[in-house]
Amino acid sequence: MAVLPDLSSTQGRIEKLDPQLQITVRDHVHRILRGAIIAGRFAPDQKVNERQLAEQFGVSTTPIKEALRQLEAEGLVQALPRRGVIIRFNMGWAEEMILARAALESMIGHLAARRMSKEAATELKATVGLMEVATSSGNVDDLITLNETFHDQIHQASRCQYLAKLIERQQFYDASIRRVIHSDIAEREKALREHSAIAEAIIAGDAERAEKQMRDHVVRSGETYLAIVFGNREDTKGE
Repeated sequence: MAVLPDLSSTQGRIEKLDPQLQITVRDHVHRILRGAIIAGRFAPDQKVNERQLAEQFGVSTTPIKEALRQLEAEGLVQALPRRGVIIRFNMGWAEEMILARAALESMIGHLAARRMSKEAATELKATVGLMEVATSSGNVDDLITLNETFHDQIHQASRCQYLAKLIERQQFYDASIRRVIHSDIAEREKALREHSAIAEAIIAGDAERAEKQMRDHVVRSGETYLAIVFGNREDTKGE
């Protein structure tokens, strides 16, 4: 039987859930398991032990089964006859997620450049200014928060609804991966230059340039993610 990764480690800590929150337990389990899978803490084709997961989460197997069904609908796991639930996420899948996110984010950037208000432009400039400070000081926690704020502001400025909904399925980073990426000085500086270029293009109303800058940024940062998660793995591509 495959041994589950230690999800109680500092990189993948799982806190026991309050039994009074049963209405949201499945969502909590789904979110944490999804993050663990995408962070590479399960190997491709690894069997998932529902009882061990239930013990780690401090819940019954019911929300575990429900979360796994949701993950199966997303294609990250698969229930097989006589084998149980196995992990389907691998490097090839991750590459497709990155390309899908690049396509969606670049189109959102394109529309944000056409639709951004003066007030939104001022807020985006302010966020880039804060990113410059956090980059110089090496404040990784602030950078992680500001990175999310930056993209959220662009999403809101684009006034997209359908595209924003689609992109929720393409979020492949978790906090531990972001922390590793932003802990590298060269990566922090590179990301700042890219974010600044994206903001300049959007604020200038240059939709084509904003689209290209956003696509290039997402693809490059995605390649960094792939190197971190799959760089030393022999089971990366899967089927």
